[in-house]
Amino acid sequence: MAKKLRVGVIFGGRSGEHEVSIRSAQAIVESINPRKFDVVPIAITKEGKWLAPSQSAQLLPAAVHDRMSANGPATGDVALVGDPSHKGLISLKSDSQSFVAEKLDVVFPALHGTYGEDGTLQGLLEMADVPYVGCGVLASSCGMDKVAMKSLFVQAGLPICKYVWFLRSQWRSNPAKVIRKVVADIGLPCFVKPANLGSSVGVSRATDKKSLTEAIDLAAQYDRKIIVEEELMAREIECAVLGNDEPKASLPGEYVVFDEAARFLDYTEKYTNTGRVSFVVPAPLSKSMTTKIQRMAIRAFQSIDGAGLARVDFFLPRNGGELVINELNTMPGLTEVSGYPKMWAASGLSFGRLLETLIELAFERHREKSLTKTSR
Repeated sequence: MAKKLRVGVIFGGRSGEHEVSIRSAQAIVESINPRKFDVVPIAITKEGKWLAPSQSAQLLPAAVHDRMSANGPATGDVALVGDPSHKGLISLKSDSQSFVAEKLDVVFPALHGTYGEDGTLQGLLEMADVPYVGCGVLASSCGMDKVAMKSLFVQAGLPICKYVWFLRSQWRSNPAKVIRKVVADIGLPCFVKPANLGSSVGVSRATDKKSLTEAIDLAAQYDRKIIVEEELMAREIECAVLGNDEPKASLPGEYVVFDEAARFLDYTEKYTNTGRVSFVVPAPLSKSMTTKIQRMAIRAFQSIDGAGLARVDFFLPRNGGELVINELNTMPGLTEVSGYPKMWAASGLSFGRLLETLIELAFERHREKSLTKTSR
């Protein structure tokens, strides 16, 4: 029997999407093939503390513990640092200052939002020379920053909705000026978002100046950069992308709203079964529109130099207007209610096989990067 690969699943993190990350990690552990992979759980607390595998396992349901390896430091504060000579992450126990090797064949960073999906963790893994699932440093950082992302979309010739952005410091120093700019350039209603977050955390719909002020105050709690987008009466379409240099796109899916009160898909609607919203895949679209969405999703993925996976979100105006790209997510939710695995399942790829493919792509990308000289 072939030796099982040790997969370090990193989850949690210093992010407003901490809880979603835990659910994604649970789904990965439950669905990954235990005959091929030995999962090593590595949790990061909301304060940024890295936990040993035995401690990390306690954050996941007991029902999945038999699928994980809790080998590694069991007590004391643990910091994980990259060490290319060990081809993995090294555990530094603060009580003894001794190094303990936690050798991993590949890392699956199931982190969403800041300090995990934004290129920071990817940089650590690059320094450690460890294969990892998903986009690299550049794509992760550009995919997290909605302003940088939209700029790259425009350069790639992709249509986007109207938006403005500003800094938290500008809002605090002259809120009246910011309000005037938003109303003049975007109008009301509009959506206010932290530029660097996902899962609809910190996102609000503003209908007047009072609610706009409240929405900006909320977004400013989560980021120093705030983006405001026009409201479009549109269908919300998603498309999953998978691959490295030659990516493929799934059948698109669509959020169908059964209750007008849930027109804005906030955190609760996305991750709680309220019965007011359903994700339908494949989305009821013409063959030509499906093809167009798939091609645009791949172009968006390539515009940020994506690798591994991404979910691309679209707006299809109900009045027959132009299809536009809203944003791209470089580590989409992998929970039991998430659209990314559902779209690939409808396209003929089970979640278990999807996880294997992502790990294979991680090794493929690592081999490609190893061909690059780092010395003269």
